[in-house]
Amino acid sequence: MTKKKRRIILAGACVLLFPCAGYGQNQPSTTYVPITMQQAVDLARAKNPSLLSAQQSLLSVKAQEIQAGVRANPYFTFAGTNVTLPAEGAANPYQYSLQISRLFERGEKRRWRLDSARSTTAQTDAQYHAQEQQTILSVRQAFTIFVIAKAAKKLADDILSDFKRELDIARERLKAGDLAKLDFERLDLQLAQFESDESNAITNTQQASAQLQVLLGYDKPRQDFDVVGDVVPPVVSDTMEGLEQKALAARPDYHAAHLGVAVADANVKLAYANGTTDPTLEGEYDRSGTYNSAGFNLTIPLRLFDRNQGNKETAKYVAQASRFTELAIRNQVASDVDQAWIGYANAKVLSDRYNGHYLDEAKDVLDISKFSYDHGGLALIDYLDALRESRSVTSDALNAYAQTWMAIHQLSFATATEVVP
Repeated sequence: MTKKKRRIILAGACVLLFPCAGYGQNQPSTTYVPITMQQAVDLARAKNPSLLSAQQSLLSVKAQEIQAGVRANPYFTFAGTNVTLPAEGAANPYQYSLQISRLFERGEKRRWRLDSARSTTAQTDAQYHAQEQQTILSVRQAFTIFVIAKAAKKLADDILSDFKRELDIARERLKAGDLAKLDFERLDLQLAQFESDESNAITNTQQASAQLQVLLGYDKPRQDFDVVGDVVPPVVSDTMEGLEQKALAARPDYHAAHLGVAVADANVKLAYANGTTDPTLEGEYDRSGTYNSAGFNLTIPLRLFDRNQGNKETAKYVAQASRFTELAIRNQVASDVDQAWIGYANAKVLSDRYNGHYLDEAKDVLDISKFSYDHGGLALIDYLDALRESRSVTSDALNAYAQTWMAIHQLSFATATEVVP
C-alpha cells in the first residue's frame, strides 16, 4: 500500500470518527436525583441482599410441595433361571418370570403430606413478610437519621457562617480599639465549638448516607447519593384502638403463627395416616418350559407394635403448643401497638412544643442579644450564653423531631401498615 493511499484511508477514518467523538463529549453527565422515603423502601424490597436471600429460601420451601405430592412408583422385575437348559427333556427346564408390583398408600397420606407442605409454604411466606417489615423499619429509621443529619449539618453550616461574619466585625472593632483583646479571644474560642459542630455534622451525615445505602443494596456507597424528606414529623390520624385492629389483620408474624396452627394440624393428620398399613400388590407372569402361568402376590405388613404412637402424641402436643403460641403473639401485637402509640404520643407533644414555641423564642432571644451586643447594650458573656442557648435549643428540637419520626416508624412496624400518608 502506497503512502498516498494510507493518508487517504487515515483521513477518511478521522472524518467518520469525528462525529462519534463529538457525540460522546456532548452527552450530559449523569446526576443522581434525591429519593423519597417510599422510593427508598421500594429499592430495599427490590435489591436488599437479605430479602433476596429470604425470597430464594421461600422458593426452596415451596419446591417441597412437589416432593410431597410424589406417588409411589411401581416395580418391574424380570428374572430367568436354567436358561441354558432345553424346554423339554430336562429335569429343570428353563424358566422366565415377569413381575410388576406397587405400594398402595392408605390413610390419605399423600393428601396430608400436600396439606402440610402447602401450609408450611404459607407460613414461610408470612415469615418472609415479617422479615421484610423488619427491613423496611430499618430503612425508614436510616432514612430519618440521614434527613435529620442533613438538617443538623445545614444548621451547623449556617451558625458557623453567621458567627464568622460576627467574628470579622469583632476583629475590625479590635483593630479600631473599640473591643478589648480578651473579649475578642473569647469570641474566637467560641468559634472552635461551632467548627467542631460542623465537623461532627459532616461525619454523621456521611455515615448515615453509607448506612442507608447498605440497606438499599448498594455494593459501594455513592458520594452523590441524596434523599429528600420532611424534618418536622406529621400527625397520625388513627386511634390506638383502630391501629390494634389493623395490626391483627396485617401483622405477618401473627399471620405466620396462625398458619403454624394449620401446619401442626396437618402434621397430626399425617401422623395418624402414617400409622396405617400400606399393602403391596404384585402381578406375575411365568413361563416354565412350554408352560405359561400367571399369579399374584399381596404383601401386608403386620404392624402389631408400631402404629406410629409416638409421632401421633408428639404431633398432638406440638399442635396444642402452636395454639398457645398464636395466642401469645396476638397479645404481643396489642402490646406492641400500645407501646408504640405511647412513644409516639409523648414524642409528638415534645416536638410540637419546640416547633410551636421554643424555636421561635430562642430565635428572638438570639436576635435581640446580637443587636444589643453590637450596639453596646449587652455584655459579651450574656451574648455568648444566648449563642449557646440557641444552639442547644435547636439541637434539642432536631432530636425531638427524630424521636417522633422513630416513634412513627415503630408504629408503622407494629401495625404493618402506613400510619402516615
